[in-house]
Amino acid sequence: MADTAAAQLDVDGVVNDILGTIDREREREIVARRFGLFDRRETLEQIGELLGITRERVRQLEKAVVNRLRDAASKDLPHMSSVEEVISAHLSNMGGVARLSDVSAKVTPSNTKTDQAKVAFLAHLAPKLAVIEDNDHFFHSVGLSTKHTEKAIREHVSKIIEAIKAIGEPTTIDAIADRVGSKDTKHVEALAGISRQIATLSGRWGLVKWPMVNPKNIRDKIYVVLHDSGKPMHFSEIADSIKASDFKRKDVTTQAIHNELIKDKRFVLIGRGIYALSEWGYKQGTVADVIASILKKEGGPLHRDEIVRRVLKSRKVKETTVLLNLQGKPQFKRVAKATYTLADQN
Repeated sequence: MADTAAAQLDVDGVVNDILGTIDREREREIVARRFGLFDRRETLEQIGELLGITRERVRQLEKAVVNRLRDAASKDLPHMSSVEEVISAHLSNMGGVARLSDVSAKVTPSNTKTDQAKVAFLAHLAPKLAVIEDNDHFFHSVGLSTKHTEKAIREHVSKIIEAIKAIGEPTTIDAIADRVGSKDTKHVEALAGISRQIATLSGRWGLVKWPMVNPKNIRDKIYVVLHDSGKPMHFSEIADSIKASDFKRKDVTTQAIHNELIKDKRFVLIGRGIYALSEWGYKQGTVADVIASILKKEGGPLHRDEIVRRVLKSRKVKETTVLLNLQGKPQFKRVAKATYTLADQN
């Protein structure tokens, strides 16, 4: 099985041999064009215009030929037993179901769009394989029909989506598997991976509309980077982290990062170019604003060393910066040696 799982297929040769079993040239043409076996996939209308027949006649012929090939697949269709064996072995290692592009990457050397079309065609004919067509809800995928029918695959994915909605926030695949009552985490992960409504990032899984698993704009990507770092970062570090990330689009400039940090209240400037998340307890404002907040909360005078200590908890600045603000801003007054209060406090 290990050798089979590592095997590839001569999809060009297999597809050509299968097409060779179709006697009528027009039927071969229809199948090749509908599945995109040699070029892009074509619509029923396009093929009908080319062959001088109606759209409905193209559909009828396609269905008849594919059904005939499926019937022959379990008997004497060339290479189909080895095709099923190789693809099934890979799918078993991938959790029982996978995106067509990932399956094609395993069984073809170059994984071109045409390679993927040929793998999809072969999977359509194989009795032991179930094909999920590409649409608004699913990526083009292939599964083991011995494990689940196409309908069952769709139903299981729906249950996973409902489980994620019930959890209500990004979580681990283990938590999702537990929620749907499955001990086969790998299979749950594989099912989640074929849904267009589910996304994953850095071990978190959730709905595709959630920024923590599918950040679409620069601000969301900044938030994810800061959240995952767990500590304040310089804007240039944030830019470097985005460029090194698994985000779909990560070609950003340092200046663009800086601009977005300034605009979003989720991010707080706490030092020279250093930003933190407001949810960590950091507040917007200058060093003088922070000092004023500390003194107001204290309700009376504080020694300058204590003021400095408290300011440095929320701002990455030099001690001298705090002292200069204390001594140079009119809202603070010295009431004793090295002791300050707000000017408007009695």
